[in-house]
Amino acid sequence: MIEKIKNRKAVSLFCSSGIGDLGLQANNVDTVVACELLPERMRLFLHNHPEAKGFCGDVWELKDDIIKYYKDNFSDNPFVVIATPPCQGMSSNGMGTLLNNLKKGIRPKFDPRNKLIVPAIDIVKALKPDWVIFENVPNMTNTIIEDGDGIINIIDYINRELGEEYLGSPCVVDVADYGVPQHRNRLITILTRTIKGKKEYKSKRKLIPEPTHSEQPTLFTKKWLTLRDAIFNLPAISSRPGENIDPNNPLHKVPVLDKVKLSWVHYTPEGQTAMNNQCINPDCLYQGNTLHGAKHNSEGVNRANTDTPLYCEKCGALLPRPYTVDKKTGEKRIMKAFVSAYKRMYWDVPASTLTQNFQYACSDNKLHPTQDRVLSLYEGLILQTIAQYPYSFKIDGKMVPDGLIRDTIGESVPPLLIDKIVKHLIKISGS
Repeated sequence: MIEKIKNRKAVSLFCSSGIGDLGLQANNVDTVVACELLPERMRLFLHNHPEAKGFCGDVWELKDDIIKYYKDNFSDNPFVVIATPPCQGMSSNGMGTLLNNLKKGIRPKFDPRNKLIVPAIDIVKALKPDWVIFENVPNMTNTIIEDGDGIINIIDYINRELGEEYLGSPCVVDVADYGVPQHRNRLITILTRTIKGKKEYKSKRKLIPEPTHSEQPTLFTKKWLTLRDAIFNLPAISSRPGENIDPNNPLHKVPVLDKVKLSWVHYTPEGQTAMNNQCINPDCLYQGNTLHGAKHNSEGVNRANTDTPLYCEKCGALLPRPYTVDKKTGEKRIMKAFVSAYKRMYWDVPASTLTQNFQYACSDNKLHPTQDRVLSLYEGLILQTIAQYPYSFKIDGKMVPDGLIRDTIGESVPPLLIDKIVKHLIKISGS
């Protein structure tokens, strides 16, 4: 039995590359068991959390091994089980929609990823941690799963399975309210089986800590951290060949763009989209060309306009707006996209939500406010607060692929949020 670990212990499910676990580590909570499906994520996790036992593969197949390993090696219950199941399957359709469809004879399609909560709950029931933290997208509250008794809301399933032994509830938070320089809405579900934790919940009806930041400062909160606060002083780079990397920081780099895409980006003002760029013909410079937009079709579906002008309505010159080229005719057509595509961020507000696509210029609100490029990998680390914690993307002296770094950033929970949550739970625990 491994008794040398004296710190509080954690079990991390769907751990990805171990970013959220940095918030545990900052509070002397050791992740002793972790589970992740993808080998490249688990390799990066174990490189940064070598004290943990890693289980790589399908949690359905590994749950019994996880339970056995913990019970064979540790005599006390975990302080926390933290689980961040995949969010791609979370549906925006609520119970009402599904029930209506069932009445019409339409059997709903259930995404199997949503049922990953089942083995996670099985592990919780077996190990009986003091605390449980589920982190996911807000739509988790609307997500329905199918079990042996029919269909059930995923939150109701959690409450049913854990019964009266655990108390707690889900809460939607914007990570900007906790000092992260980024807007990112997440559903945090915290549950506890401790006496002090239950007393706290009964008193305040929540277990999430109070926000530390807000749009306007108050007696209790500081002002949101903005993009300017976070990255303004970094060296300038661009998406032009030879200018796309900081020679002193290998992670402060961006993809190269061709000349056409660079022109779309270059003429886009701060906070605006390239879809609305105006005439750059020096003999015209007309600024009143019709703006891009969207409207609902006859079925109520929001569609981007396809009749937005690509050529200046005054002089006929090609506008620096994103377009596609017909392979057969060579005709240029306005790109099918919403006004969030090829859009620059604002300096003086928190960044928009980082996703795994944050280094694609066509992605939503991901262009640098003034420089001709997307956000760099290093800027992503800052905005996700990963840069505040010890973490290495170098294994055996070699940097892992950019795609893995980008995905790790985009899919992770900001460790600062987990840090503040765990600190709060330790305070409630009274030691």
